Amino acid sequence: MTTIIKFSALAAVLVTAAACAPQNPTQHEVACVGGTLTGAAIGGAIGNRFGGGTGQTIATAAGAFAGGATAVRAMNC
Repeated sequence: MTTIIKFSALAAVLVTAAACAPQNPTQHEVACVGGTLTGAAIGGAIGNRFGGGTGQTIATAAGAFAGGATAVRAMNC
């Protein structure tokens, strides 16, 4: 039983270390672009729910900007 526990602990440490390893720069850049665009789209959709006319356009733009900026910050881009 203790062998299973030790093996599980070692596997958890290795998986955590692998997840923290630096990624290929190209993969990171693609992830940043995809995350930023997704954040902007979601933020724009949320902003579009508010206001009417010009106010709605401004809220959509502000939501898109805020969503994209939040995604960039969250992904360390």
